[in-house]
Amino acid sequence: MSQPPIEPTPPSTEPASPPADAAGATVEQQLAEWQARHAEVSDAFLRAKAEVENVRRRADEEVSKARKFAIDAFAESLLPVKDSLEAAIATPGASVEQVLEGVHATLRQLAAALERNKVLQIAPPAGTKFDPHQHQAISMVPAEQEANTVVAVLQKGYLIADRVLRPALVTVAAPK
Repeated sequence: MSQPPIEPTPPSTEPASPPADAAGATVEQQLAEWQARHAEVSDAFLRAKAEVENVRRRADEEVSKARKFAIDAFAESLLPVKDSLEAAIATPGASVEQVLEGVHATLRQLAAALERNKVLQIAPPAGTKFDPHQHQAISMVPAEQEANTVVAVLQKGYLIADRVLRPALVTVAAPK
């Protein structure tokens, strides 16, 4: 027995339905969902980028203001010293003792202003070990103390916030 020949079916003129995924969503639906998600992520990225730029701009402005006005407190603490010096000049008939007393008071005001602004004095007592980070040796002299120790301070040094503004000029004991 022979089987009848199989005739091919004519192609359909209707468009083929898009394949469905496991959840039943079509490719177009997935594409639309991904495009919406992309738009959300792009918007979030642009907002975050703008926020970072705003923070950077504000930080730059604050740094600029800090640099510009950093000396305000220091200058304000020096104004009484200036006032005292001007008062001394305005008193032409003052005795030497009065002038000396005024100079000492003005020096105390200046020392207090420097200390309030973290400008600290470096004046090592005799016998202190020489520290090249804070002292500058001007000469070595024979002395009755341990070698490489401070003998005398010729000029006081100063620190500002733990950084040497000016080292103390010292003489140092020579090795025996």
